[in-house]
Amino acid sequence: MSAPLSILPSAWHLTRLDRVATVNARIGWKALTAAEYQPDGYAFLSTPNIKGVEIDFENVNYITEFRYRESPDLQLREGDVLLTKDGFTLGTVNVVTQLPRPATVNGSVAVLRPFGIDSHFLRYVLASSAIQHHMWAAKNGMDVLHLFQRDIKKIPLPLPPVDEQRRIADFLDTETARIDTLATTQRQLISKLKEREAASIELILSEVASHHVRLKNLLISPPSYGANESAEHDRRDWPRYIRTTDIAEDGSLRDSTFASLPPHAARNYMLDDGDLLFVRSGATVGKSFVYRSSFGPAAHAGYLIRARVDTSRLDSRLIWHFCQTRSYWQQVSEGTTQATIQNVNAEKYGNLLVPMVSHDQQGPTLTRLDRTVAKSRSLRNRAGRLLDLLAERRQAVITAAVTGQFDVSTASGRNVTDGVNS
Repeated sequence: MSAPLSILPSAWHLTRLDRVATVNARIGWKALTAAEYQPDGYAFLSTPNIKGVEIDFENVNYITEFRYRESPDLQLREGDVLLTKDGFTLGTVNVVTQLPRPATVNGSVAVLRPFGIDSHFLRYVLASSAIQHHMWAAKNGMDVLHLFQRDIKKIPLPLPPVDEQRRIADFLDTETARIDTLATTQRQLISKLKEREAASIELILSEVASHHVRLKNLLISPPSYGANESAEHDRRDWPRYIRTTDIAEDGSLRDSTFASLPPHAARNYMLDDGDLLFVRSGATVGKSFVYRSSFGPAAHAGYLIRARVDTSRLDSRLIWHFCQTRSYWQQVSEGTTQATIQNVNAEKYGNLLVPMVSHDQQGPTLTRLDRTVAKSRSLRNRAGRLLDLLAERRQAVITAAVTGQFDVSTASGRNVTDGVNS
């Protein structure tokens, strides 16, 4: 048992989730596919819809009444608590405060219907560090992270008297709103800095570009896809296996996600200095990366497209800088196809129009671009660190309140969130 749950106030006791709420979820919807989605109808919520401060009932898929009525236990009511039980968003939690239309949830979300605990208090308890750690410790699944219903039912919960639950929930509504407002300000700052950086890059390139050319006309060989191998090795003496998740926003590789390929499997996908990689599908489609030999021997994975640039004509780092601009992203958007996931294929990447810079201008232009980006990202990193601090404080306040570490009726926002505004 985690330390915050081991010592509770005298009027509190420890219980488990199935003693204060029903737990309902399902795996799949009897072969329900995206082709069945309707232009309007019954809201079919998924994890992205419950990630915000409030549940998003607007940007949803819709299903028919027949599908909606297949699972009565998942037909949402006000006061239901929704919990993500699958994937890397496992543990995401929200509460239904209003129902603008009949709604249900997909197979990744469990519906918790309280009968012996306040809904808002339950939401905060499940969001606390103590319970989040418990859920991640109980997860099952190698390739896909998953919480079974039996594990959800056994989640331990601190249970104060009902009046105290409501006081705690009200207090946390106020305190988390205070922190969320500060976090929103920082995210807006980061967004503006990104926009300014992209505009600066575009301006610099427009000043030196003589014309634009198709990317395919700058390549030594046609764009190619990577290896379709699982990432099961982490031997440092084998070629690194670069996947979408390895690529950091600043153009570096994350060491925390290191994986490698056996040399025989990597042979046909090895990267050369200056190779460009583009993400071809999913939420990060369009993301780019330029490989440097200083990263060590490496091969690329199947969700990445390699473009081997003739660097005697144009330094691929200039193209990578261009890939941060609005002009680039407009081209990606125009070239995107979407069935169940967004996709840009090798041919479309090959047809990208990129700015051509004369050979004698490339070095000075790279210097200007690197300085501009470094200054912008230093400011963004500072804002990002504050965001991290705010997230830590938010979690600390929630955990302390729902485990009785302080009396919310006498606590003030000033002493509980001390340091957040500094």
